[in-house]
Amino acid sequence: MIRERATSTISGWLMLPVLVAGLGLSLWQGTRAIDAIDRGVGGPLPLVLWLAVLVLIGVLAFGFFIVNPNEARVLTLFGKYGGSVKHDGFHWANPFYVKRHISLRIRNFESAQIKVNDLEGNPIEIASVVVWRVVETAEAVFEVDNYEHYVKVQTEAAVRNLATHYPYDAHLEGHMSLRANTAEIAEQLKVEVQERLNQAGVQVLEARINHLAYAPEIAAAMLQRQQAGAIIAARQRIVEGAVGMVEMALDLLSQRDVVTLDNDRKAAMVSNLLVVLCGDRNTQPVVNTGTIYQ
Repeated sequence: MIRERATSTISGWLMLPVLVAGLGLSLWQGTRAIDAIDRGVGGPLPLVLWLAVLVLIGVLAFGFFIVNPNEARVLTLFGKYGGSVKHDGFHWANPFYVKRHISLRIRNFESAQIKVNDLEGNPIEIASVVVWRVVETAEAVFEVDNYEHYVKVQTEAAVRNLATHYPYDAHLEGHMSLRANTAEIAEQLKVEVQERLNQAGVQVLEARINHLAYAPEIAAAMLQRQQAGAIIAARQRIVEGAVGMVEMALDLLSQRDVVTLDNDRKAAMVSNLLVVLCGDRNTQPVVNTGTIYQ
């Protein structure tokens, strides 16, 4: 694996006056050579040297390059990695270096909505957002063919793999689900995406699911299932509260000695109170004008 290493460059502001001075001197020498040839007192050698100096200065001028903040240049010389330049400014290096630009800025990637089966086999639609940046320029350039496309493909693969390990909804207490445990799922998604992108020199700053829904073909059925679950949960709470209220009523009647009830009358009272408290419609009371036993 090719690891990133920093390379030294010469400040462009130092090389620029040197090349300008060399260009001016060569032009002056060329003018003198042409003038000597016109007067017939000189040969063509000074003119050839002047042209060679001009070509050399032109070649050296290709060594200038600029690095902006949060950017880098990866240098290669005839197929060999020569180092990376990350510090911003005006630089000069070997003009034969191929200087490949690469951005170090933070980027967002939003994956497409993909259809996948969750742990229970239900088809769901899921998509994610990944915040990432390049930290190892040599790996990003040389270890993968196209690091941006690599981030896209590996992110979608990680999302697909994660979705198959968890259900959309957990029906047992204590079990993780994609919908209920968003923070834990996001952290696990970040770890999995980072493991896949390590060899591309990419650091994952954040990963989270931004779209999660049942597939259209089962959405209606799952909505009914969720509604049924909500009704069952509500009924359970109602029954628990009603039993507590009945128990409290019987205890208060016994403690305050309001009335003495045998087991049959207690059972009848419990039945009536539960019907009143647990019914989903208003009850119609029947007034007993006789004794409590008639």
